[in-house]
Amino acid sequence: SDGFLDVHLMISQPEKYIDAFMDAGADLINIHLEAEGDMEAMIARVKSRGKKAALTIKPATPAEVLFPYLPTLDMVLVMSVEPGFGGQSFMPASLDKVRALRREIDRLGLDCLIEIDGGVNLKNAPEIVAAGTDILVAGSAVFGAADPEDAIRRLKSL
Repeated sequence: SDGFLDVHLMISQPEKYIDAFMDAGADLINIHLEAEGDMEAMIARVKSRGKKAALTIKPATPAEVLFPYLPTLDMVLVMSVEPGFGGQSFMPASLDKVRALRREIDRLGLDCLIEIDGGVNLKNAPEIVAAGTDILVAGSAVFGAADPEDAIRRLKSL
């Protein structure tokens, strides 16, 4: 594929699989901070292969735990629902995490994107973007829409 392949490793022991996904063509490896393993070593391994690295936090994890890793990351992902299945409602407390991450990234002058995943729809997307989010994962909002192409256009216009 000529597209950008963002691989979200929502698995235990991600260090066992990182190389296989990079060998298969992943451009970005996204690891859950709550997973087992040495996060710094996994990030370094990804970067040593010329790939982009990201960390994800679940709804119960404070944004501040990502701060020490920010200088080495290309992206952070804030889960705004409990991971594992689609169609859940957006957790508004996620916006505070996005704001905290945006402040810290800007304070440090970093080039690190903020992505949010879970419960994103056309109604709440403007507030999510205003909080400092760069990338919206809006699966149900797009694939559940009567006109998915229109939903994508509207989300991209924010």
